[in-house]
Amino acid sequence: MRPVRQCTRTACPRSAVATLTYVYADSTAVLGPLATLAEPHSYDLCAEHADRLTAPRGWEVVRLVTDHVEAGPSRDDLLALADAVREAGRAAVAPVRGRHLAEPAPVQVGEIARKGHLRVLRGEG
Repeated sequence: MRPVRQCTRTACPRSAVATLTYVYADSTAVLGPLATLAEPHSYDLCAEHADRLTAPRGWEVVRLVTDHVEAGPSRDDLLALADAVREAGRAAVAPVRGRHLAEPAPVQVGEIARKGHLRVLRGEG
């Protein structure tokens, strides 16, 4: 799953929705959609800080997107999570190149199965 990136403004706890990049040669600040990867020379901003952005005197601000929507987990993220849970629930030990994986740790009370750090817990009620 994609980790949630926070606004880079000091003490802002909100999630980032836009990325700010400076083009020093052109005296331009470019505000666009949240970049796929965090870059060391760009700044991730929440919707509030992106909307209030001002550039230094003499600089131009180019806004590539005006509607800042907080992105939640994608369909691929949810499917990957479901696959991981399904895999953890399997009781059989899978063969790996002619060998078997080590037996899982003993099941604790309320725990149905375990694989690595993932656990399947028995529902209450």
